[in-house]
Amino acid sequence: MNSAPFQSKTGATPHALPSLRGVLPASHTQVMALDLAGGRAVHAGTAMARLQQAVVAADRGSVDSWLGLGSRLAKRGAQLPSRLREMPSFDGDLLDSTQSHGDVVVQVAGPDPSTVSEAVEQLMESADGWRVRWQVEGLRAENRVEGGRGLARNPFHFTEGFGNPDDVRGITDRALVRDDQGEPDWAVGGSYQVVRIVRFATELWDKDSVREQERIIGRRRDGRWLDGTPTDEQPSFAADPNGKATPLDSHVRLAAPDRRNLPPLVRRSYSYDRGNGDSGLIFSCFQRDLAKGFEAVQKRLAGEAMAKYMLTTGGGYFFVPPPGDAWIDALFRS
Repeated sequence: MNSAPFQSKTGATPHALPSLRGVLPASHTQVMALDLAGGRAVHAGTAMARLQQAVVAADRGSVDSWLGLGSRLAKRGAQLPSRLREMPSFDGDLLDSTQSHGDVVVQVAGPDPSTVSEAVEQLMESADGWRVRWQVEGLRAENRVEGGRGLARNPFHFTEGFGNPDDVRGITDRALVRDDQGEPDWAVGGSYQVVRIVRFATELWDKDSVREQERIIGRRRDGRWLDGTPTDEQPSFAADPNGKATPLDSHVRLAAPDRRNLPPLVRRSYSYDRGNGDSGLIFSCFQRDLAKGFEAVQKRLAGEAMAKYMLTTGGGYFFVPPPGDAWIDALFRS
C-alpha cells in the first residue's frame, strides 16, 4: 500500500474490526438479532457491557465475532450514530417483523459449523439480560481468494464478490466511518452493517437457461463479462447504450452503472437453507454511509429483471462500533 491504513481516534486499524478482517470472510456464520429482555432489573449499559465482553471472548483463534447496534436502542436512552435508523421496506420486500430489526445483532463466523455453534453457545451463556429475536445460519460455498478478492458461489450458482476491494486499504476507504462525517467521536472507526434475509426462488430460477440467467445477472456464472471484457477489468457500459451485450435491467448494470466508480460498500454475504424451500442469501454489507452505500444501490435496482426470483423477508440496519469498549459509556451517557 502507498499510505498507512486509516486509524480512528481510538487507535484502531481497519483489520482490527472483526467483521472486516482480510478480504476473505470465514466459510460459516451465525447471525442473531437480540433484544434486551423485558422484566429485568439490569441497566441497558450494564447488559451491553456484559454482551460485549462475551463477544470479545468468542473472538479468538479461527473465530470472528462482533456485535452491531440497532436503532431501537434509542428507546433505551442510547446516543446512537447520526445515520442509524430502522431499515425501511423497499419495493418488493415483505418484511416479517419477527425476523427483522433488533436491539443488537451478533455475528459469529468460523471455518466450520461446529466451531461456530460452540462459540455461539458459549457467548449466549454469558449474554445475561438478552433474548434472541431471530437467528440464521449461513455458509459461503466455494469460498476462496482470486485476484485478491474473496469470492463465493451463491444459491443461483453464480460467483460473487468481484466488486469488493482487493486490499485492506480499499476496505477501509469504503467501510469505516471517518472523523469528518459528523458522527460522534466514539463511532469513528466503526461501520454501518446492513443485513438482508433474501429468499431465492431457486426452482423457478433453475427453469431458465444458463444463457438467460447470465443476461439477468449481467455476467457469466464464473464472473466473466458478457461483452468479453476480462474478469479482472471493468467494462464500459457506455459503449453498450442499448444493452445489446449487457441488458439494461441486468443486476450488475443497475447496481453499478459506472464500473470504474464502484459503490462505496464491502459485501460479506452468505447462503442459507432453512429447509422446506426456504433458502437464499444472507446479504450483508458494510459502509461508511448507508445512504451513499447500500441505499443508493438498492434504489437503482428497482425494476431489475432478477426481482421476480427474490423476496426479502427480514434483516436490519446496525452499527458495528470500533474495537474496545470505550463506546459503551458514550452510548449510554445521559
